[in-house]
Amino acid sequence: MNSNSFLKIVWVLCLGLITQQSFSQAKEASVFDFGRMWTFENPPKEWFKEAYDFDPGDDWFDDVQKSSLRFASWCSASFVSPDGLIMTNHHCSRDEAIKAQIENENFDKNGFYATNLGDERKIEGLYVEQLIQTADITEDVLAAAKDANDDAEGQALKQAAIEKIKAEYGEKEGWQGLRLQVVNYYSGARFSIYGYTRYDDIRLVCIPENSIGFYGGDPDNFTYPRYNLDFTFWRAYDAVGNPINSSDNYLEFNPDGLENGTPVFVVGNPGRTERYRTVAELEYDRDYRYKMTLDFINNRIALLKEDYAELLKDPAKEREAQELYGTINNLANGSKAYTGIVKGLNDPDLFQRKIDMENKIRKSSPDLNHWDRLAELTNELKPHAWSVVNMSPSPYRGKGLDFIHQLAGYEDMLANDAEEADLADQRTALLDIAKVLGAPGEKKRLVTVFKELIAYIPAGNKVLNNLMGKIRPEVFVENAISNSVFTSDAAKAEKLMGKKKKFMKSDDPFLKMSRALIPEFQKGVAVYQKNTPEIQALEAKIANQAFNVLGDKLPPDATFTLRISDGVIKQYDYNGTTAPWKTTFFGMYDRHYSNEQAYPWDLPEKWQNPSMELLKSPVNIVSTNDIIGGNSGSPLINKAGEAVGLIFDGNIESLPGNFIFDEEFNRTVSVHAGGIYAALKYVYKADRLIEELTPSK
Repeated sequence: MNSNSFLKIVWVLCLGLITQQSFSQAKEASVFDFGRMWTFENPPKEWFKEAYDFDPGDDWFDDVQKSSLRFASWCSASFVSPDGLIMTNHHCSRDEAIKAQIENENFDKNGFYATNLGDERKIEGLYVEQLIQTADITEDVLAAAKDANDDAEGQALKQAAIEKIKAEYGEKEGWQGLRLQVVNYYSGARFSIYGYTRYDDIRLVCIPENSIGFYGGDPDNFTYPRYNLDFTFWRAYDAVGNPINSSDNYLEFNPDGLENGTPVFVVGNPGRTERYRTVAELEYDRDYRYKMTLDFINNRIALLKEDYAELLKDPAKEREAQELYGTINNLANGSKAYTGIVKGLNDPDLFQRKIDMENKIRKSSPDLNHWDRLAELTNELKPHAWSVVNMSPSPYRGKGLDFIHQLAGYEDMLANDAEEADLADQRTALLDIAKVLGAPGEKKRLVTVFKELIAYIPAGNKVLNNLMGKIRPEVFVENAISNSVFTSDAAKAEKLMGKKKKFMKSDDPFLKMSRALIPEFQKGVAVYQKNTPEIQALEAKIANQAFNVLGDKLPPDATFTLRISDGVIKQYDYNGTTAPWKTTFFGMYDRHYSNEQAYPWDLPEKWQNPSMELLKSPVNIVSTNDIIGGNSGSPLINKAGEAVGLIFDGNIESLPGNFIFDEEFNRTVSVHAGGIYAALKYVYKADRLIEELTPSK
């Protein structure tokens, strides 16, 4: 599961690819609807003992915590040898790994393996972080900010208190020299401080070919049974250029540590969930926020695929095509994820569980009106969603929208008699953007923006009708580019911008766009900014009330900080049959030949003559753990604290996990450690790496 681009996240080509059955089958609301992403400062020891007859001590939690890593700002990873060897996903690594290619190398086609330590390739700017210290500082924060109100000024006071506490911890023994992070949980009802060791010298050890590391491509993404070797190995080096000593905390690699029913634990950094959002907020997400975001992603995938096809025509642009291919895959991953969320929000059974749980909490506190007030504030956002969501500047929305925003800024500068030097800089920036507005790709992007605005503008809002009339977006944009002084005559445009009165009276097409649209965007942003502090305060109060009703052992929403999630290896029923708990390489070769040996099920030449030992080896596995984008690269461990798998995806039924965890149908998909071992042994002949991972075999 990739999170590199949107949360890189975070992370279905069409709704028809999702199983037609409901994600749930009229189950009752449960405390586990909030998930099983437990923090290390408050692990559910009693639950582990009850559910798995497993009573891990503090040393076990400390070891697996320090053996696990945050991989840059988008994925998870772990130490799997005493010499700083790091395991994570191919899809977490691919965009970084290709930076290490030298002339005539192509990691996408051929992969990479460093046969010697000296061959490992450093990636500038890549880092991992190891969580060393944790502490609950809720009482300290709330005491220091007891006089803070719910408004912006109160939030500033609370933040000042947090910074003071953070500085104090930086001087404490055991915390000195660590990178400190304060995290708020339950919408600000709880606070923790984390201390990390950061490693900045990260070198590539082994990455499989793209056709193996992303086997099945987008069609197989978020599906199971699956046959994907989504792994990569890196190594952390110290400040003097030697592999770090990770012997105190690493996960032993066990290719044979699983069977159906084995209790397993995911230790990683889930990116973001929103399981404490109210029903009113989820209705807004369903009808506005996620619906628009999904359209945005799908529309950009279509545009980028056109760009990619053009790049492929020019051999000199192979590297540029490689990079764009990665971006398209990331967006496609996001498309499936958001499709699943939207599908889940429209699932009547799942949504009813959210309603039932909210009603249960509210009945225990009839005098509180937090939910009603939050619904009022959320309803105030709805008339502005069309402009705020679809007009926020983004590279994916193109230079045209950016130009419209910057024109509005320039006009505002003129109206307020800004300094000439500042005006000159803005004129230069505008003229630079204007040079590319007529490019075919930029035209398409601006046309797409207008199509999205038309699709979501509320009935009764005449802004677009007054601006465009009944002209189609394609014609409207083409006319604007053909008739604008900014795109036809740079000298005249610069002269126009230099004369305040003339500029303010100009009816240039782009100025008309700017004057019509940007005030709508600014109006919406103002409402969001005004309502957000009170919304956040109400969310914290609602979370506190959930504690009062359900107890304080509920896991908080994901925040891309280290969590441990429990589950078991378990098959499940789907499409009238049963998905086995593991798949084997036999299935990979069946996919290859059943699909005419064509992309994305084609296998590289070195994979063409498999041994029986390889074919019988496991590839992927499923378990009931609770994960989300950001967990990619997390180790799957057993009770012994051994790495028995590598998280990389979830099944389609897991996609509503952003707002609810469904333990019946949800499955986490991992690479079996035995599959990694088999590939290294029988295909890549990676003897040095095998010896490091399994010295006793």
